[in-house]
Amino acid sequence: MSVAGDQTAPDGPLTGVTIRRATRTDLQAVIALLADDPLGATREQAGAGSAGPDPAYVAAFDAIASDPNQFLAVAECENTVIATLQLTYIHGLSRGGARRGQIEAVRVARAWRGRGLGRHMIEWAVATCRREGCTLVQLTSDRSRERAHDFYTRLGFTASHLGFKRTI
Repeated sequence: MSVAGDQTAPDGPLTGVTIRRATRTDLQAVIALLADDPLGATREQAGAGSAGPDPAYVAAFDAIASDPNQFLAVAECENTVIATLQLTYIHGLSRGGARRGQIEAVRVARAWRGRGLGRHMIEWAVATCRREGCTLVQLTSDRSRERAHDFYTRLGFTASHLGFKRTI
């Protein structure tokens, strides 16, 4: 599997694109997508050593892959990973015991941006959450990602909450 940044997007908006569950062989390409922006460049280790990705990434992938409430998705075209996102299904007591879907780590390869792939991925994620019995889909986005905020608003998401994080 090649890394997304290595491919030039073909003509047409989404010709030959499929979305599927990520496999361990996709891991390095997913890490490269996560690292390919100003925020990710400061917190991801995109370069794989001769032994492959850092063991922490492998352990995280294995935990995600074995958890039925997690779905790490990749979009691919011509055997190249070109986008990724992670879905987490959360069971809760609030909202009458509702199950919600959490969308995280949405990334599209540079060559594919502006072609509708991000919209396609989010619509796929929302439909998947609906099939999984979720009554709400939520996501977070770093405050600095203003273009992403506009994108999510255009897709029907509402900036309804203020989030907090604490590094431990």
